[in-house]
Amino acid sequence: MKPSVNRYLMGAAFAAAAMVTGPVHAQELVVGIFGGSFQDDSKTCHVSEFEKKTGAKVAMKTSNSSQFAAAIRATGGKSEFDVVYIDNSLAVQLKNEKLLDTIDRSKLPSAADVSLRMFDKDNQFVVFMTGATVIVYDPKQIATPPTSWNDLFKPEYAGKVAIGDITGTSGLHLLLALNRMKGGDLSNLDAGFAAIKPLAKNSVTLYTQADQIVSLFERKEIAIATWYPDRAGSAIDKGLSMAVVYPKEGAVAILPALVMPKGGKNPALALRYIEEVLSAKGQACFAEKKYAGPVNTKVTLSDKAAKIVPFGPSFEALWAPDPEVVAKSVAEWNRRWQREVTR
Repeated sequence: MKPSVNRYLMGAAFAAAAMVTGPVHAQELVVGIFGGSFQDDSKTCHVSEFEKKTGAKVAMKTSNSSQFAAAIRATGGKSEFDVVYIDNSLAVQLKNEKLLDTIDRSKLPSAADVSLRMFDKDNQFVVFMTGATVIVYDPKQIATPPTSWNDLFKPEYAGKVAIGDITGTSGLHLLLALNRMKGGDLSNLDAGFAAIKPLAKNSVTLYTQADQIVSLFERKEIAIATWYPDRAGSAIDKGLSMAVVYPKEGAVAILPALVMPKGGKNPALALRYIEEVLSAKGQACFAEKKYAGPVNTKVTLSDKAAKIVPFGPSFEALWAPDPEVVAKSVAEWNRRWQREVTR
């Protein structure tokens, strides 16, 4: 009888061990993330370290902020995503619609090193980097560097310019920047829509995915565009002829956030992933590879990165539209864009 009992006890012990260790290695964290070089550098700086530490695997699904917000709404609190990268104004919308879980800062060892301003006051999202919508151009095609949003309207750039669609951050930001430059405010975008219509007609495309810009510059189909310094830095590193300009009127701040949608299957793992992104090591890596402004105060930028990311005077000059106002108004702005701007 004793051998049988021993075999039973050993079997039970192995089963218990499997219950403890097995699921960790089998778990999959589903992350909604921006594509192209952003995804590539995230794999290098965050995903690989996360997978090494946890034994879990990350399934990355790429899209843009508007499409992620729509997907989270469509599932009504039963999201397929555990973590989503999204513009902070859309994070505010999802928070107001009660579609997000709270991020438990006590479970984030690096939270103490992150600027308190980066956390939503109710801990529904956290900004993980600073960026901007800026002007990029090809110095081989444009001898005199642009300095203003107004330069996008120069006749010689007609048919050689590209701007974003409003469903992407840069399209919305350009609309708001032009509106502000023309004397408007967030309560009335008439001036912005009037300004952007002729520019849209002269644009080669109203791009919806950020890395569409790369091939357009490679083929010399465009000479100037509105884009992002982090994307531009990655493209420059790969040999693309491109330079970054922060318009004198002020570039528009981008504060992308991480959220945990309600219904995610792995909230504990999601917190560990967010910790990896916010850690000093993860932030330093992403700042240097992706030219993302770090939010962890322990990070120091190299001279090379500091020239491209919003930093120093360029950071101080950034204009950040009120995310609460944007969140309440963007749906109507989108509808108006479809009526008046989309071709």
